[in-house]
Amino acid sequence: MSTVDVQLEISGMTCASCATRIERKLNKLPGVEATVNYATEKARVRTDGVETAELIAAVESAGYGAALPVPIFDEPTSTTPAEDPELVLLRRRLLITTALAVPVALMSMIPALQFPNWQWLALALTAPVAVWGAWPFHRAAFVNARHGAATMDTLISLGVIASFGWSLYALFFGMAGMPGMHMTFTLFSTPESGSGEIYLEVTALVTVFILAGRYAEARAKKSSSEALHALLHLGAKDATRLVDGLEQHVPVAQLAVGDRVLVRPGEKIPSDGLIVDGASAIDASMLTGESIPVEVTTGSRVVGATLNVGGRLIVEITRVGADTELARMQRLMDEAQTGKARVQRLADRVSAIFVPVVILLAIIAFVGWLLVGGSLDVAFTAAVATLIIACPCALGLATPTALLVGTGRGSQLGILIRGPQVLEQTRLVDTIVLDKTGTITRGTMTVTTVRPAPGITEDELLRIAASAEWGSEHPVARAIVAAADSVPPVAEAFASHAGFGVQAIVDGSFVVAGRPLWVEDQWGVHLPIQSRSEAETVEAAGATVIAVARDGEFLGTIAVSDTVKPTSAEAIARFRALGLRPVLLTGDNEGAGQHIAAIVGIDEVLAGVTPAGKLDVIRELQSAGRVVAMVGDGVNDAAALAAADLGVAMGGGTDAAIAASDVTIASGDLLVVADAIRLARRTLGTIKGNLFWAFAYNIAAIPIAMLGLLNPLVAAAAMALSSVFVVTNSLRLRRFQPASPPTIAVDTALRAPQPA
Repeated sequence: MSTVDVQLEISGMTCASCATRIERKLNKLPGVEATVNYATEKARVRTDGVETAELIAAVESAGYGAALPVPIFDEPTSTTPAEDPELVLLRRRLLITTALAVPVALMSMIPALQFPNWQWLALALTAPVAVWGAWPFHRAAFVNARHGAATMDTLISLGVIASFGWSLYALFFGMAGMPGMHMTFTLFSTPESGSGEIYLEVTALVTVFILAGRYAEARAKKSSSEALHALLHLGAKDATRLVDGLEQHVPVAQLAVGDRVLVRPGEKIPSDGLIVDGASAIDASMLTGESIPVEVTTGSRVVGATLNVGGRLIVEITRVGADTELARMQRLMDEAQTGKARVQRLADRVSAIFVPVVILLAIIAFVGWLLVGGSLDVAFTAAVATLIIACPCALGLATPTALLVGTGRGSQLGILIRGPQVLEQTRLVDTIVLDKTGTITRGTMTVTTVRPAPGITEDELLRIAASAEWGSEHPVARAIVAAADSVPPVAEAFASHAGFGVQAIVDGSFVVAGRPLWVEDQWGVHLPIQSRSEAETVEAAGATVIAVARDGEFLGTIAVSDTVKPTSAEAIARFRALGLRPVLLTGDNEGAGQHIAAIVGIDEVLAGVTPAGKLDVIRELQSAGRVVAMVGDGVNDAAALAAADLGVAMGGGTDAAIAASDVTIASGDLLVVADAIRLARRTLGTIKGNLFWAFAYNIAAIPIAMLGLLNPLVAAAAMALSSVFVVTNSLRLRRFQPASPPTIAVDTALRAPQPA
């Protein structure tokens, strides 16, 4: 029986341990190999004959939901998707509980506000918080308990229930409900005072703080799921279908294999197909990341979502919908994201041990007091104090506050960090793979070298060439026109020869501009040996050379190419200082790649890599034991960005690349990537420090709580103090400064070595 891959969308997960539990449940089925990704909320299952319904039933038996995903091409293509209902509900829950909890905290902590019978108002305000506000934690704790597991939700739920339950006991059966009751604040308390204390502020504040952390996390996680939709929106929405010679404007979804469509200059190719009439240049940068358009003519294959920048084309559709190259890249990136090994969050890792230990200690305190003859009040007070002092208030703040401050500072510097799950990898990364176009280089065509023949000035050569190229929409022609200082004269009898060059009448003279061999062979223009040699050298370095002739006389050559960003060389040096090994990745030939690498100081070059091959390169490096960061900006980089241990997208790139990345550099400056890695590492260090102190405050007081000597108000104060420390420590990230400006001067043009 053949092996099939099934993808499921999982709902109901609250932490990384949920994903682990689902994986175990699925992998128990015979012939099933499953991977569950908490970040993307998807399961990828490889199965030998197990029905999808059985897989879904296995997930549901673990207490979670599962469903087959809606095919991406069946989804609405609105560019303004509705806000996630779950996120809306979580925000509403957070705002309401905050409004209820603040008065409770003020009344409980400030004796001057404790008017007669204030405790009953506090109870009325706290009850909705304890039940409705903390309901997500209670529900998750119940599901975990059914399957014999304990997570952060378990401890939060127990802390809320215990503090609220004891408060109810103290109010209705103890002394706390008496008129004139005041909260006392003493460092130590006698065990007998338990029935006169209420812990409503603990109930309310714990719920609010943890909800705030969950909301911050949910927002960060949601943005990472939009990568596939960003890819979908790159394709054309409408097409001009030809039926019996008549034009019909139809949605792309209505195209079928065999249809013929008309694609005018400036329009996107609607779907994969074969050119049956016309010639043009196709800008495939949105898919390939390479800025130089590809010349196409009758018989050439074209890919949907690429841009026609030249002439009129008639394309016969060969693939539609889920079979197109764009759809294949979407599936490739989806697989890369689903199979990406996300490091389990630090808080969940520690709580996996911390939570059961705290519960056990609370039980020990309760039973221990009963065994030594203590009253039920004494035993319950000690147990409650133990839970309260260990309740993870600061733990819930440790990651979100550091992340919010760190990302806030990053946004000021043009650095967008996706979420806490990306930070750990920045410390481990040892290799940084850099896409060439749009990352190291600008990604736009520019005139880099002008070589006029004797008797012709550079300005005159550019003026004549720009006049001839004025009627062309080709990016090389646009670069030459832009480089001309003066407005070129109007050309007559303009004609374009796709893939070769142009011809025109300029000031009464016949001018041709195009590839050197075409100018020589087609028009009989003699090029000096030195000019031919220079042209070959420059083209080997990745540039495009245009030869210009007037009335059969050679006037000179113009080289057009991409340009290196001024800060690229300095950025490479800083990567090395951070312990990173730079690797240049490009679809250009080896010579062009080595030339660019020499300019910026990179030793390792991987040239001639196809768009689909970039993902393979990342996986090969990872299989060799490297921890890889990938920097790119094109759609073809999206799968590699998703598969890399750390994906960094340049802000000038496509939405798909940005959505698939872990870190986005809004400015597109490669130098800022080094600052991003420094900031991410600093933020991770702050989170680790926060987690240490969050536990240290609680653990130090647990023995006192178990002895029944710790006033639960002191427990609440310890939590507040640890929270203040965590927030203050996180605020130090606001002082993060970027490195000094570039110190290395760089010749930004991709010029070939000058002849001796």
